[in-house]
Amino acid sequence: MTSDERPFQLRSVAVSVFLPTLLFSIGEGAIIPIIPAVAGNLGATLAVAGVISSLIMLGELVGDVPSGWIVSRIGERFAMMWAALLAVVGVATAAISPNPFVLAVGIFCIGLATAVFGLARHAFMTTYVPMRYRARALSSLGGVFRAGTFIGPFLAAGVIHLTGTSQAAFWVMVICCAGSAITLLVLPDPAEMFGRPPSTRTADGEERTEGEELASEESSGLIASIRAHGAVLARMGTTAALVGALRSCRAVLLPLWAVSIGVSETDTALIIGVVGAVEFALFYASGQVMDRWGRIWTAVPSMIGLGSGFIVLAFTHDLDEARVWFIAVALVLALSNGLGSGILMTLGSDLAPPDRPAPFLGAYRFLGDAGTAAAPLAMSGITAAASISLAAGTIGGVGLIGAFLLFRFIPRFIDRGTRPFP
Repeated sequence: MTSDERPFQLRSVAVSVFLPTLLFSIGEGAIIPIIPAVAGNLGATLAVAGVISSLIMLGELVGDVPSGWIVSRIGERFAMMWAALLAVVGVATAAISPNPFVLAVGIFCIGLATAVFGLARHAFMTTYVPMRYRARALSSLGGVFRAGTFIGPFLAAGVIHLTGTSQAAFWVMVICCAGSAITLLVLPDPAEMFGRPPSTRTADGEERTEGEELASEESSGLIASIRAHGAVLARMGTTAALVGALRSCRAVLLPLWAVSIGVSETDTALIIGVVGAVEFALFYASGQVMDRWGRIWTAVPSMIGLGSGFIVLAFTHDLDEARVWFIAVALVLALSNGLGSGILMTLGSDLAPPDRPAPFLGAYRFLGDAGTAAAPLAMSGITAAASISLAAGTIGGVGLIGAFLLFRFIPRFIDRGTRPFP
């Protein structure tokens, strides 16, 4: 029986994939806004706090390659389970950290866990969701992730208000990730819930599901794919890296900016929560715009909005109304980022060779993650050498360059149903 012939209902993945994803993303959403404040309370400078915040993204980049090997060896479900447990270890370490170094180790472990969990989740959907339902399932999964990123900060704000310490918010993620692992552990075997998936035998004699093979190919074919598709990846991989750079800098800079202008940890979490709600409200509209009018109509306006928002923010740090400007710019950045929801995955799917997409997608994702990891570190370096305002302005300039490159390089013929590969 093929994947498309197996009986399937979309709501059947709600508990097995959507619930663990929601819990994991709620946990991440709870800690990301308060990492700079925790680092500052432990004695870190503003620049060091920025570096520590960016270690989640660096951990994801480092975890990209081994995550494919892990998923292909132990399976999607167990990979998600162990990733959630690794996140528990990392966040518990951060929660009890006595100094910035121990905090950094814990945050880096969370990044590694995020890389494994994300790829395993994607592989699970590939294995158990038939092709004709897959786009809807992945779109719903993206919505679930964004729901978690705006629920988490509100929970963090409540915990900080009740306990009086920002480090207490880390225990929200401990509970959420433990709940995610327990959910995966107590559920029946996926083959019983969805039917036994088709599998293939590899050259070394191993039996692998479609998702496990996808995970393995994304990791093992990385270098070869970069060589084979160098021209396309040089153009669109670079733009993916710039999009990732703007998004990660936004996630790191907003909490860091709040610390620098004296916004309390509770208020910062509430502001980030509202920002996440705005993004969540736009994820479906973004897909509609891409499908009806083309990818360029979400990608370019999104980058222009992000770049312009950072440039405006750069001139507001020392104003009397700095907090008002901070909230206003945060909302503009949320609208811009929400408009671009799903653009990287969509462009990757458009560009990938239809006969063997996994290695290309792995290389494309790696380049995007490289930008995601490198940009906050560069931003922290500029903050240390000059000021956080100059860092924001530089990021804004990079965003406008990225908008031009997207306008220049997004293939217009993608919207007519063809691909740049034969």
